[in-house]
Formats: sequence, structure tokens, C-alpha cells
Amino acid sequence: MKAVVSGFINRIRFLIFTALLGAFAGAVIWCFLKAVSICTGLIWNRLPSVTGISWSPLVVCIAGGLIVGLLHRCFGDYPDELQDVMGKIKKDRYYDYHPMGIMLVCAFFPLVCGASVGPEAGLTGIIAALCYWVGDNVTFAKNNTDMFSEIGEAVTLGQLFHSPLFGIMAVEESEGGTDENPVKGLSKGNKLLLYGISTVSGLFTAFILNELFGAAMGGFPAFSDVPAGKDDYLTSLIYIPAGILLYEIFELSEKCLKGLSGRIPVIVKETLCATITGVIGIVLPMAAFSGEEEMGELMVSFVSYSPLFLAGICIIKILLTVFCINFGMKGGHFFPLIFACTSMGMALSSLCFSGDPLSHAAFAAATVTAVVLGAQLKKPFTVSLLLLLCFPVKILFWIFLCAVLGSRIPSPFTSKEKIEHV
Repeated sequence: MKAVVSGFINRIRFLIFTALLGAFAGAVIWCFLKAVSICTGLIWNRLPSVTGISWSPLVVCIAGGLIVGLLHRCFGDYPDELQDVMGKIKKDRYYDYHPMGIMLVCAFFPLVCGASVGPEAGLTGIIAALCYWVGDNVTFAKNNTDMFSEIGEAVTLGQLFHSPLFGIMAVEESEGGTDENPVKGLSKGNKLLLYGISTVSGLFTAFILNELFGAAMGGFPAFSDVPAGKDDYLTSLIYIPAGILLYEIFELSEKCLKGLSGRIPVIVKETLCATITGVIGIVLPMAAFSGEEEMGELMVSFVSYSPLFLAGICIIKILLTVFCINFGMKGGHFFPLIFACTSMGMALSSLCFSGDPLSHAAFAAATVTAVVLGAQLKKPFTVSLLLLLCFPVKILFWIFLCAVLGSRIPSPFTSKEKIEHV
């Protein structure tokens, strides 16, 4: 009887600790995003109005690139990309937390300097590092560090994309649906319960902070629920090849720019990248930054642009994203890719349905985006849950089919190292 009571108490303590860890991760994520939001507003809105010089943010961008380059030269290439973070945890069951301050700075500057990257890569690495720090320094957590790192990943992705199910699925699907390296004493069901507790705790913490201090991040806008008709499914014969082409452009540009970046000295490439992104942020702000706010603006105004302009924005966004990631102003690619593919979907709907592009834009954008992300991630369930943020639930099954189709698409430009990470 005493053993049963002791086991019950330990289980309650474990659940409470999991909830507290989720709340702590949620607070860290909120604080980081709030700092990015405030600094971005100061640099890109307040500074030009105070100085009267429209290009004044460029000076800050160049300085930011120089700082990131110096940190890369002294401490290493941080932050890791999302697949690298999850790959290291899966392979080594550990993530080094000692350069946490460096990771914070290197994840922060690209976002405020207008780089075409999202916050998910840097924040996932930071939260994973914090979880392993807790595991090494808190006695109660030592035996379950792997579990807590996975919880941290789920909380981070769920909060960033306003989708708890996406965060959970992204972590679980990265395990390949197997029980390889299982957490001691925990079944699949118990793991999902802990994911749920921690994610809800993190989202609740973010909600309270949003209510008290204002939202840290708006998130992606959603298309209105427009029913898909026969014409939409017929024109998918155009949308799907367009998605495949965009994926191949992404992979080819990544291969070329990765090879080119290796020939340019550290500090020089980061400063060059920050300078170019700063110029684009001033001249063509729609193509800069992570993309969620720009996507909201485009959804309202895309009918006023030509299909050629929208397609051009898509290509520029993809190239700029790959350029930023490979030239030192690093971050995630989910946010920019969703914006780019949506822009291409709007271009195609304007081209195919010039009389009423608004009624067909959601289906076109969903199809193109699902194909590209399915090909890039090779995780159809994760892609489907992610795209529910933006697109009507009525076409969820179609999104899943397109993601499955995309996941079967090979690319001659994808490196073996990248395939192993997927």
C-alpha cells in the first residue's frame, strides 16, 4: 500500500513538474517574441520617423550582421536549423546548452534586421538547451531529460504556430512512428498526455502575458471558408506542377548558395547578408521578414497586383530565405515558405480565374503550399496540421493528399546529409 501511495505521489509530482516546464517554456518564447516585436517596430518604424532618413534601418542591419558574424567566428554557427536541432536530440539524446546566450543573440538579430526567416529554428534550439540544462541541474528531472526536451520542442512549435496538435505531431512524426530510444517507463499514451499538459500550460502562460502586456506575435492569417468546386480540382493540374517546380527551385538554390557561402569568410558573409536584407526591407518590404504579417496584407490586396508580380514575389522570397539561412542570418523556413507558396497560389488563381480570383485563391494557395512543404518535410500529417492555421478545414483531406504527393517527390539537388535529417 505504501508503495502504491508513493508511486501515485511521484506521478503527481511528475505531472506538476511537466506543467511548470511547459509554462516556463511558454514564458521564454513569449518574452523572446515580444522583444523581437518591440525592436522591429523601433528599427523599422520609429527610427526613420525620428531621424527623417528612410534608410536609417540599414545602418542597424549592417551592425547586426557584423555582430552575428563576430559571434559565429568566435563561438560557432548558431542557431541550428530546426531539423538539425531535432536530429541532434534524436541521435545523441543531448543538446549542448552552454552557448545559450550566443544562440539567443544569433537568433534575435536576423529577425529584427528583416531577414526572411522565421523564429522556430532559434527558439526550438533555445528551449531544447534549457530543458537539458534543467535535466543536468535539477535532481528530479535527471532521469527524464529526453522526455523534457521533447516536451520543450512540442511546446515551442505549438505556441509559435498557434497549433498544439502541430507541435505534438511534429515531434512524434520526427521519431518515424517507432519507439526507438523510448523514454524510460512511459508508454506512447503517457507521452501524449504529458505533451498535452505542457503545451496547454505553455499556451495558457502566453495567453495571460498577451492579456497583460499585449500580443507578442500575431500568427498567420486564415483564408475564409470558400467551397472548392470542379474547376478548382481541374486547375490543380496546374497548381501541383507549380508546387513541384518551387520545391526544386528551393533545393537547387540551397545547394548553390551553400557551396558559395563556404567560399566567403565568416563576418563578411553575415554582413553582406544583413546589408542585402536591409535594402530589400526598405525597397520591397513584402519580400522581407518572416512573412506572417505580409501574408495578411497580401490576402486583402493581392487582386490589385498582376499575376507576374505575385509570382515574382514568391521566387524572390524563396531565394532570399535560402540566402539568409546559408549566409549566416539564420532562422526557420516554415513562415517564409508558407508566404511564398501562398503568393504563388494567388498568382495562379488570378491567372486561371481572372473574373473572380478571391473565390479560388484559398484552394490554389493550399495546394501549392501542401505540395512544397510535403516535399520539403516528408511528413504529410505534420504539414496538414500546420496548414490548418491558414486554410479551411473542409479541404484538409485535399491538403493531406497533396502533402503525401509532395513527400514522394525526389530532388536531384538534395544532399544525403539533409535526407538523413528528415
